[in-house]
Formats: sequence, structure tokens, C-alpha cells
Amino acid sequence: MSRALILVMDSFGLGGARDAARFGDEGSDTYGHIAEECAAGRADAAGVRSGPLTLPNLTRLGLAEAAAISKGTFAERVLSNPPPLVGGGRGKTTKHPLPTLPLEQGGGESIRRAGRGTFADVSIKGEGVDDRRELTAFGDTRNSAYGAAREQSRGKDTPSGHWEMTGVPVTFDWGYFPNERPCFPAALTSALVEQAGLPGLLGNRHASGTQILEDLGGEHLASGKPIVYTSADSVFQIAAHEDSFGLERLYGVCAVARKLVDGYGIGRVIARPFVGASGAFERTGNRRDYTTPPPEPTLLDRLCADGGEVISVGKVADIFAHQGTGRTVKANGNAALWDATLAALSEAPERSLIFTNFVDFDTLYGHRRNVAGYAAALEAFDARLPVFEKALRPGDLAIITADHGCDPTWTGTDHTRENVPVLAFGGGVAPGPLGLRESFADIGQTLAAHLGLAPLPHGTSFHTGNRE
Repeated sequence: MSRALILVMDSFGLGGARDAARFGDEGSDTYGHIAEECAAGRADAAGVRSGPLTLPNLTRLGLAEAAAISKGTFAERVLSNPPPLVGGGRGKTTKHPLPTLPLEQGGGESIRRAGRGTFADVSIKGEGVDDRRELTAFGDTRNSAYGAAREQSRGKDTPSGHWEMTGVPVTFDWGYFPNERPCFPAALTSALVEQAGLPGLLGNRHASGTQILEDLGGEHLASGKPIVYTSADSVFQIAAHEDSFGLERLYGVCAVARKLVDGYGIGRVIARPFVGASGAFERTGNRRDYTTPPPEPTLLDRLCADGGEVISVGKVADIFAHQGTGRTVKANGNAALWDATLAALSEAPERSLIFTNFVDFDTLYGHRRNVAGYAAALEAFDARLPVFEKALRPGDLAIITADHGCDPTWTGTDHTRENVPVLAFGGGVAPGPLGLRESFADIGQTLAAHLGLAPLPHGTSFHTGNRE
């Protein structure tokens, strides 16, 4: 028996999405652009961080190679940055197995033309080296499998990304509110005011969550009217002051709104509580997402139905409308989310899934286009990985991934359509490149195999079949 873990670095995209232009996101690259800004000294912030982006543990797990796979430059990277040669002395070679993947998924024909799983056609020449060696493209020195995944879902939102990685791509179109003022239908806002007993509403437009607090927070305190707004995602967001308006009252208003927006195909109603006074408003960790349920059973549902256990850390339970999410562990901020994940890992039984969303990357830094903050958060996340790896039991399988991009160098404040990393380590995966996976659902299919479940309807597993 074994356990599985999904660590979602919310919004940590790798660029390279073939359909990015459809979203106005062609050229976006969350990881790549953060690294570029850090290298150029444009992500230095006093008391926060400075210098090049330093991620030794994610790099050890294959992040740089995953990024190259995402952008189609993996073959070039292998040839220009060869790993330490293996196999003994001159004239000796060692063959290393690769996953059986379509040509494109291996990173390029120059790498894959050997076929059937070896790099026999890669020739490395350098000082003192004149013989051919067969390489694993860095896999010979790693204990991880690394690659990238494309999103098949039609949106670039949080539920779509999470549902797809658990085996349920979103093949329908969400409803969206137009970028105009007012943005919400009069029938919707009138019904909300009447049914929730409100004195009125403020906002009613597309906006950044922090900016709209600066613009309307004071008026909210004076009038008692909650602030409603949306974005490029399928969301209806409601902000209100925890003290003057009341947290439970805000949740009640959101519950009313959830029922009202169903007819518009909206994915989430989000409670956005805040505290403080004018000029110093601050959002709190009491956010709550009211999400429409997934359209079919996810990996989580199937594991629970088969007698396994799910532990949902952070906002994961909200994302799945508390459907199949098992035990919910709330935590505010990436550091606390790490603490909660490690605590769950110390006590989780066999055949359990721990599922954590590290939300700060997205909400605090991606949407706010804060490159230095995003970089510092990445470095802090990276520093926790050795303790996490040490806490894994033999046979545990961990996968680090993301749900979409949110490039902090990009225009606007919305998510960006990007491929995401797939870094897998532990039981059931063979070290080496996974290629460019055709769907986030490959993650769910792999974990289903690891947890002894029947195959899911979507996705291709990269599990070896060994759960030890």
C-alpha cells in the first residue's frame, strides 16, 4: 500500500501553451520571466530578496528541464548542457530507459530519433572526450521524473486546472461577465439586494481585488454596501469588512449569490473579507470559494468511494465544492500551508491522498504583478522541500504541479494560459523526462494507478506499475 501527494504551486506556469494566443497570452511565461527579471536585477527588493532566482531543490527535481520541455527547447538544452557522463571510461556506454511517449513529448526529434527509449543518437564531444555516450538527458543524476503538461480545459481558471489534474477536464465554456460598467445584469444585482437584505451594492465592474478596496473600501464602511466585482475568470466576488459588515453575514450573502449565478454558468462566488481602515485595508485569510461541483466524479470522489482517504489542505475543498474532499485542513499563507501539509503527512494512513494548494503565488504576487514577491515566495517554497522529502515514506508518490499561469510581468491582472510543470518523485515513477503531456489529467491517471484505483476516463498514466 502507498500514499500520494499533490502540491499545487498555484499559478506557477512554464509558458509554451499552444493556444495561448486565443487568450491574449502568447509569450507569457511565469517561471521564465521571473527568472529573467531576477537575473537582470529587476526583482531586487530591500528586505525581501536580491540576485538571481535561486531554486536548488526544484532545479534538482528537474524544473529547468521541465521548462525546456514546455517551450520545445529540451533537445537544445541537452546538447548544450550535458549531464555528467556515466558508464566508466573511454568507449564505454550505458543505456537508460525512457518513457514510451509520442515524438513531441520527448522534447524533439534530435533526442527521440533513436526510438524505443534510448538516447543513442546524442553525441557529446568536448575536451578529452571523443567517444559517443548514451545519455538520459539529466535523468542519470536525478531521482525524479520531470516534464510539463498542457491544459485541455477551455478556461484558464482555478477549478478547471484542479479538476483536470484529478481526471475531469472542463470541456464546456464557463459563463463570463463583460468588461463594461456595470458588468453584472440588473436582474442579478436586484435579486441579490432583495434576497440578501442589502442596502445596495458597490463596484459592479472588472477590477483588481486590492485596487477596488482602495477605491471603495471607505464608502463600504460608510454605507454598509458590499463591493461586488469580477475579472477575466468566471467569478462573482464579494468584498466586505469583517468587523463592520460581519464575516458570517458575508458568507450568507455569498451563499445567496451562489444560487443566483447558477443560471449564468459562473464557476465561483468568492467571499473576500478584509479588515483595517481607509488607506490601510488588508484582505484576510478567511476567503471562501463557493464553487459549482465538478461535472463528473474526480480522482478524489473515486478514492473516497473505494475506501481511501483524502486530506484537503488550504482552499482545495472549496475548489471541489467539498465533493470528495474528505478531511479539510485550513491554513493561511504558504508557510502555514507547508506546516499543515507536513503535519498531515506525519499521520496520513496508507492509501491516502494529501492535496495542497499553495495560494500565495497567485493571490499575493501573480495577480498583483509583484515579481520580487513571487520570486521570494518561490525561494521560500524551495527551501521547505528537503524536509518534505525526508518525511516521505517508502512508496509515497509526490507530484508538484500548477493549475495555470499568472505571469507577474504580463499586462493586466488576470491569469495567463500556460503549460504547467509536472515534477514527480517517490514510488511508481521512473526517473527521467516525461515529455510534454497532452493533459493535466495524466496526473490524476498516474495517481489512480498508484492508489490502486480503476483507470479514470481521461488521461494517460506515467506510472510504472510498482507501488513500492
